[in-house]
Order: sequence, then C-alpha cells, then structure tokens
Amino acid sequence: MYIPEHFAMKDVTAAYDVIQENSFATLFSIHDGMPFATHLPLMLNEEKTYLYGHFARPNPQWKDILGQTVLSIFHGPHCYISPSWYETNKAVPTWNYVTVHVYGVVELFQDEHELMNSLNDLVVKYEAPDSSYRLQDVDADFLAGMNKGVQGFKIKIDKIEGKAKVSQNHSSHRQELVIKQLEQFPSSDEQQIASLMKANLLKNG
Repeated sequence: MYIPEHFAMKDVTAAYDVIQENSFATLFSIHDGMPFATHLPLMLNEEKTYLYGHFARPNPQWKDILGQTVLSIFHGPHCYISPSWYETNKAVPTWNYVTVHVYGVVELFQDEHELMNSLNDLVVKYEAPDSSYRLQDVDADFLAGMNKGVQGFKIKIDKIEGKAKVSQNHSSHRQELVIKQLEQFPSSDEQQIASLMKANLLKNG
C-alpha cells in the first residue's frame, strides 16, 4: 500500500484496534492465476499472531489458497472532504480514511475443534451481551451438518500496514475547519473521522 510518511499508522496497537473494530474484511488471494476476493469476518487471536475465518465450501477461493501469502484489508471510517470548507479557492476535493492491510500465509483447519472454537469466538463477539443465543445450545446434529458447509482457516500474520489519512498534510487551521464541518453530519463515518482528526491535533498540538 502506498503510505506517505505523515499518513503512516506507526502504532501497531492502533492497527489492531482497526482490525477488531472493523473485522468484516476483504481477503485477496490468487485463484486460477487471477486475483480473487471474498468479503468475510476475520478474528484476531489474543496473541495477535493470527487471523481466523471460514469460507463457504462452494467458494472456490479456499481450494488453492493453502500456503499462499494473502492480503486482508480492513476498512475503517472514511468520508469526502470538500475544498469549500477551507475558505480558499486553492484546494481540491479529497477523501479522508483509515485502513489496515495484513499480509500472511494461509493454513486450513483440519480439526473440527479448531473450527468450532473460531465460530464460537465470532458469535461471542457479535451477539449482544444480553442475547440468549449460544452456539453450544444449537442442536448438535444440525450444527454438525452446517459445519460441513464451511472451511475454516487461519492466516499467520507476517506484516501489518496501517494508514490514517486525516488531513495531516494541511495546517491546523484547515483541520479545525474540516472538523467543524464533519461534526455537523449525522453519519458515523464523518463523526469518527472528526474524532480522529481532533485526537491527532491534540497529540501534535
């Protein structure tokens, strides 16, 4: 990924946060000699050494992915930045965004226990705290049948790149003008980018 120095996410813990908060990722590999992508949730293990996930078995991507170095992209908040907010005619539109790229080698699950653990971790993460749903309560025969339809895998993390483009290449005054505009939007992306910009200004102010 192209990362100008002032946009580089130098704190790896910030990259881990992006992964955990935006875990619905895009996984790229080479299939039949061509780039191939699947959109799926990926979980970071406690040691932060692996990503875990599972393919639907009819998805052909998993059939030649073993041993490949793959790319997983985690998309954080993003939004359009209008040059009109700068109060100058010497500016052009741009886009502020946060993203993390993870590279690593794929290993396929051979063990049913490993698959069940990864599926349970996914359910625990995304079910509401007061939800009555528990994977352990699902009918065992039904669950076994469903599990035959998925192929679990893990990615041994070799490299993580993070990029947070939040107007660091503009003056503090311009950044403050952008924040003021973004805070007027009701949507989550603009609000999150505004918060990141404010945090960056405080950090470097």
